[in-house]
Amino acid sequence: MDPIFGIQVLMSFVVYILLARWYVAPRLAALPLAAALMPLLFLHAFRHLGLVFLQPTVVGPDVPPEFAQPAAWGDLVAALLALLALVALRGGWGLALGLVWLFNVAGTLDLLYAVYRGVTLQVQLQSAYYIPIMVVPALLVTHAMMFGMLLRRRA
Repeated sequence: MDPIFGIQVLMSFVVYILLARWYVAPRLAALPLAAALMPLLFLHAFRHLGLVFLQPTVVGPDVPPEFAQPAAWGDLVAALLALLALVALRGGWGLALGLVWLFNVAGTLDLLYAVYRGVTLQVQLQSAYYIPIMVVPALLVTHAMMFGMLLRRRA
C-alpha cells in the first residue's frame, strides 16, 4: 500500500472519530434512539455514489471488475436499505430497528469486503481516490456509532 494513501486514511479515521466523540455522539445521546439513528442513516443514503466504480471514465479503465461490481452494487443496496430504515424509523414501523440492524450489518460487511478486495487487488481509483480516503472512514465510524446505539439503547 502506498504510504501516503495509508497516512491519509489513518488521518481521516482520527478526525472522524474525534468529531463523532466530541460533537456528534453527545448530541445524539440526548435523543430517542430512532431520532438519533436517523442523521447517521442519512449519510449512508448517499452510498449510491459507489456506482461510480462502474464508470471507467472516472475510476480508470484498469479497475478490476472483481472489485468494481461488488463495491458498486453493494453500496447501492446499502443506500436502499438505509433509505428503507429511515422511512421505517420516521413512520414508527414496528420492524424499524430490525431494518436498521439489517442495514448496519449488511452495510458494514459491504465496506469491509470492498476494502479487502481493494487492498488485495491493489486497486487504483484515479479520480475516485477520495472515496477510500474521505468517505469510507466516515461510513465505518458511523456504522460503529449505530452498533453502539443499538446495543446500548432501547427505542
